[in-house]
Amino acid sequence: MTFTQLNLPQSMTDTLNSMQYKEMTPIQEKSLPLILEGEDIIAKAKTGSGKTAAFGIGVLNKLNVKKFRIQSMVMCPTRELADQVATELRKIARFKHNIKIITLCGGVPFMPQKHSLSHQAHIIVGTPGRILKHLKEGSFEPNSIETLVLDEADRMLDMGFSEDIHEIISYIPTMRQTLLFSATYPENIEELGHKILMDPITVEVESTHAKSTIVQEFYEVDEDIKAKAVEYALAKYGSESSIIFCNTKIGCDELADNLEDAGLDVLVLHSDLDQRDRDETLILFSNKSYPILIATDVAARGIDVKDIDLVINYDLPHDNEVYVHRIGRTARAGASGRSISFVEDKYRLDDLEDALDTRIDLENVSQLETNEKFDLKSKFSTIFINGGKKSKVRAGDILGALTAGVGLSKDDIGKIDILQFCSYVAVKKEFEQKAFDGLSNGKIKGKYFRVFLK
Repeated sequence: MTFTQLNLPQSMTDTLNSMQYKEMTPIQEKSLPLILEGEDIIAKAKTGSGKTAAFGIGVLNKLNVKKFRIQSMVMCPTRELADQVATELRKIARFKHNIKIITLCGGVPFMPQKHSLSHQAHIIVGTPGRILKHLKEGSFEPNSIETLVLDEADRMLDMGFSEDIHEIISYIPTMRQTLLFSATYPENIEELGHKILMDPITVEVESTHAKSTIVQEFYEVDEDIKAKAVEYALAKYGSESSIIFCNTKIGCDELADNLEDAGLDVLVLHSDLDQRDRDETLILFSNKSYPILIATDVAARGIDVKDIDLVINYDLPHDNEVYVHRIGRTARAGASGRSISFVEDKYRLDDLEDALDTRIDLENVSQLETNEKFDLKSKFSTIFINGGKKSKVRAGDILGALTAGVGLSKDDIGKIDILQFCSYVAVKKEFEQKAFDGLSNGKIKGKYFRVFLK
């Protein structure tokens, strides 16, 4: 189906077309007609399936822009996912003027959010803890909420948000539409669905990460050579973006030390990082300035990075659903990908075989060995600019400074991220010094800003 087959305003279909949204993904095709009819749904859909557009189109289509009150609430498990959802909604919202969307997440100051809410909004997107805090403080009036969306509900429950979710729901009208999206459907999700939805219709599509799109390899390995085995795997299959999962923070740090000793550029993401360092780490990885990210599961939730070629399970997770979620980081939106898992306990594979409904062939790690020299240096460098949204800096301003001011072509410039008080721009490595010198000595939007190479 195409979006033009739905009963949507022409302005919205034009906007979707400009975003290259022409044919619906399976989850959109199954859920969107029901959402537009006002039904409560439980949708089993993984990250990368197009679920954000599915509920986003429904939420925005029913919005009354002239009614300047919060009409929809979207709950997400992490700040990163909330930011991604809000960004996607704002893109679709261009079909109509003056739609205001506010993000409410922890890790950033509370009072500026409260001040922004005092001027009203149409949609809030946020994490349960921060949304609940605003409700308790009376920061906004919830009586006009007509649509509630729970995105990645299974992850929210895994992270201990069950009580917060139920308390939030006690504040909002019972007569509403509720949309629950979950990658998995364990008992606690079924129980939650029965409590908060009215006669829900269950929608399920085949996994976005079909077996044929992800090559899964398993290698028997002893603890003392695991770090070396990672080098072999990266030498054989690694390219621009690889994620390595460890079960512990200590494991992440130790592996990072080993790979750095081997001359590799790596980033580490775990719960010891403060929010600023976490944001920066995700930006540097997603804009291709570092080819390797080592992470724990909790820290990696909400990451949405395209074109990840390789996922390595340095430690096999204890939970089968976590394994599926990890390897699903690659092979997004129909692309192919590869996962490599190191196995120390063979008995653990029996349970995983049952969960995946497939036979697992355990290979010897020596098959990964290669004598070829390899270079996993990134193609981009990142420049930090000490000015962001608060300084009225936009992506176009930075792009203009680098093209018209410095003389780079658009092809030499990668991803640009604008945060509240700072910005990041990726440039091809061969032009990093030219770009740095140009931005250091030149102006962006008529102002001088401090810049640093990351």
